Amino acid sequence: MAIEQIKMPQLGESVTEGTISKWLVSVGDKVNKYDPLAEVMTDKVNAEVPSSFSGVIKELVAEEGETYEVGQVILTIETEGGGEAAQEAPSESKAEDKALAAPSGAAPSAPAAPISADAPKGVRYSPAVLKLSQEHGIDLNQVTGTGGGGRITRKDLMKIIESGDIPTAAAAAAAPAPEKTEAPAPSQPAAPKQAAPAPNVPVMPGDVEIPVTGVRKAIAANMLRSKHEAPHAWTMMEVDVTNLVEYRNSIKGEFKQKEGFNLTFFAFFVKAVAQALKEFPQINSMWAGDKIIQKKDINISIAVATDDALFVPVIKAADEKTIKGIAREINDLALKVRTGKLTSAEMQGGTFTVNNTGSFGSVQSMGIINYPQAAILQVESIVKRPVVMNNGMIAVRDMVNLCMSLDHRVLDGLVCGRFLQRVKEILENTSKENTTIY
Repeated sequence: MAIEQIKMPQLGESVTEGTISKWLVSVGDKVNKYDPLAEVMTDKVNAEVPSSFSGVIKELVAEEGETYEVGQVILTIETEGGGEAAQEAPSESKAEDKALAAPSGAAPSAPAAPISADAPKGVRYSPAVLKLSQEHGIDLNQVTGTGGGGRITRKDLMKIIESGDIPTAAAAAAAPAPEKTEAPAPSQPAAPKQAAPAPNVPVMPGDVEIPVTGVRKAIAANMLRSKHEAPHAWTMMEVDVTNLVEYRNSIKGEFKQKEGFNLTFFAFFVKAVAQALKEFPQINSMWAGDKIIQKKDINISIAVATDDALFVPVIKAADEKTIKGIAREINDLALKVRTGKLTSAEMQGGTFTVNNTGSFGSVQSMGIINYPQAAILQVESIVKRPVVMNNGMIAVRDMVNLCMSLDHRVLDGLVCGRFLQRVKEILENTSKENTTIY
């Protein structure tokens, strides 16, 4: 028999950690290769972790509700064959100190998770536990864990924080210093310090405290990074889409009957943006420190919201697709988001984002750039209002605002203005005579 490890997979190109939302197996269960083991939640996607082996579940190393880094061991499986491997299988603490690796790969030597400098040898704290302990000054050596094997969990720390009786390192600091003078805790990203600590927010009778989910934390971190690193500039252009509205309304019933899904206005906007990106490739770029990467593929990210999260699936090679093809992808991707079936592959590779903020009535908004992309376009509500025409007459027209946020490190107002002018031109010339759906 051999003991094999299942590690936290990378479920997106910029995903560094995931939260075990639910175990689908228990110790002693027999599983086959590719059987789902757990549901994992990240800022990008909710997904199932499949088994890389056939065998019997030996140990659930990770705990539900806890967050683990990519490459960190979450489960072990006992498989048949490799007798010596079973005897040499690493213990829990040693396995968790192995380096990041693919779920079925050999583990190199770098640590898979941060280890507290003053922790006893072999003790591992999850990133969520380390974060909470540093935010609230909790000395983890004085905390008794209730998790498997006495492991300290996030729930243990939340109980301490709620009680207000926080064990600090003050007593330890007063004691004689050990021979090794190391930092009391590993260095962590600056993001936790940027968030306001919970004790600074007064909670009054009747207030409702809502726990922050892993997805919401990740969204917050990504938005904060985008705003801090990318100098946002903003511009807006007004577009007369009267002809587009008339054309779409004239064929939407026939289209739905023939194709089985709706022909939305949004598909026309995505197609126009994809076409304009081909003519203005500077917009389809990303900041890379000492260089700007101008992407060859035009992959449009579209924002799809659920009740408590925002997902950004990608329409690949949007410039090569017809309006009908784009409409189908919008429909399929939105359905997958709302049914929890979106895959990590469908979230990757986006080069420019189009957000349909008009779907809930917005007429003007300032989007936060989908990092590391260079720009995001907000398509606002189409509204009827009086407009002065070229002949001096006043007419009721269908008008829409296009609001664009741009990374001023990559783009300047001139190229963005010309890009928006081209999008405007394409949309204003969309009609039965000039545009084909197929």
